[in-house]
Amino acid sequence: MLNIMLVDDSTVIKRILRKELEAMGHTIVVEAKSGKEAIELYAIYKPDLVTMDITMPIMDGITALKKIRKDHKDANIMMITSHGEEQRVMEAITSGAKGYVLKPITRVELEIAIKKIFPTP
Repeated sequence: MLNIMLVDDSTVIKRILRKELEAMGHTIVVEAKSGKEAIELYAIYKPDLVTMDITMPIMDGITALKKIRKDHKDANIMMITSHGEEQRVMEAITSGAKGYVLKPITRVELEIAIKKIFPTP
């Protein structure tokens, strides 16, 4: 299974993601609450997958995505976003995000998004 880093300023969203992803058999190796923190922690942990909120204080998820992908071309980053942020999602995809999941988050949507990034033979 995957080693995953959760990046979101919302404790509630991180709790939901942790519960659903761990139920799927994945391991949460680290959590970050801002894009700036995500960049620092990515370099240390090098997770298989990052779930990244788009809207966060200090540094937003798209800026963090661009910086992580610049230094780590193989980084797998999946954006977590709210309805109404379609333009920002498209910016994230063109900047290297491998996919996205809309809030409210469900296990089924997470499974589908992860399978698109990590297809099983």
